[in-house]
Amino acid sequence: MDALRDVPPPLPPPLGLAPIDAAQRIQALDVVRGFALLGIFLMNIEWFTRPIQQMGSGIDPAATGADHAAAWLVYVFVQGKFWVLFSLLFGMGFAVMSTRGGHGPRFRRVYARRCAALLGFGLLHAILLWSGDILHAYAIAGVLLLAFGEIDNRVRLWLGAGLYAGIALLVVLAGLLLSALPADARAGFAEMADEMDATAAAAARVFAEGGYWQATAQRASDFATVSAQGLLMMLPLALAVFLIGAWLVRAGRMDDVRAQRGWFARLALWMLPLGGVFVALSLAIGTRFDGMREAGPMMLANGLMLLGSLPLALGYLALLVLGLGTPVLSRPLSWLAPAGRMALTHYLLQSLVASTLFYGYGFGLWGQVGRAGQVLMVLAMFALQVAASHWWLARFRFGPMEWLWRWIGYGTRPPMRIA
Repeated sequence: MDALRDVPPPLPPPLGLAPIDAAQRIQALDVVRGFALLGIFLMNIEWFTRPIQQMGSGIDPAATGADHAAAWLVYVFVQGKFWVLFSLLFGMGFAVMSTRGGHGPRFRRVYARRCAALLGFGLLHAILLWSGDILHAYAIAGVLLLAFGEIDNRVRLWLGAGLYAGIALLVVLAGLLLSALPADARAGFAEMADEMDATAAAAARVFAEGGYWQATAQRASDFATVSAQGLLMMLPLALAVFLIGAWLVRAGRMDDVRAQRGWFARLALWMLPLGGVFVALSLAIGTRFDGMREAGPMMLANGLMLLGSLPLALGYLALLVLGLGTPVLSRPLSWLAPAGRMALTHYLLQSLVASTLFYGYGFGLWGQVGRAGQVLMVLAMFALQVAASHWWLARFRFGPMEWLWRWIGYGTRPPMRIA
């Protein structure tokens, strides 16, 4: 018997705009969000023990043996794909919230406050824990998404897909042009690379040996010079993926996944091979680059990887939804739902734990744990997070940060404990 026959039909939306209980949530979204948390941590943990100035240059050249194998697997199957999957969920959440609460003035006020709170969380996260924060970009792109709330749903899809593909193709084109430059024209890139290497080495020394306030100053500097400057590309990319996620919900694909299995099977059959082709082309260019000294090949490989990340994220989404409809996978996948309900709390908690483990003011493991060891640490911590989520949500309605976020957004303190 189809396992999804035992799943109750979706509950009607609550009246008005207010925090909702677990029974009114779309479980498939929570499962996917929980799964995305694992991928996000697998990707992020490397940058708690490697200078963020090297982000985009591929696999660490120091990785060998099992560490190289683990780094390659994360690079190919996780990096770039899971932030897209997480971004799809943000767009879906926006669509669910606007559908249940209407798109009137009160919804816009609440949503704007939620984005402002998310921006504050992101900036504090970047300065106090880890400069690679993405919440601030989500907050700004979320405000931009508000301007597209009433457009036709098909326009939403094509606008999102076109914007994403356009930016990725621009990166590919830039990589091709830089690769075609003569050697003497690329001399300036070598000087930039020397400066970047010196900056990365200085940052590594601070994080490996410095105290908390030294690390905080370095995080602020890294955020201003690396993360904030990356907003020029990150904002339109995030907005594009938000639009596609909103389209999925508005098209009714996530309301009743029982009725959408055929559609998700077709989505997986189309998206996974398409994404695989672009990833394979990227791998053919290379997986390790000497920073700006190889700016052309590096940008070309990153652009091709970017083109593959969106279809692969959609393919992962489809596989998860299909897995929820199989007797063998539905129960273990459902265990991820509570972690998905506490995604903001867990995202910040991952940074707190990783910074404490790797930075000099904590356990000082900077540079001492290879990529394989990092993967094992992520798996162990994520298992603890899933178990803790079940314990917490058996007693409380929201995770701690989710509760605070709702309090700021709605302007009233929601009850925390389950009656």
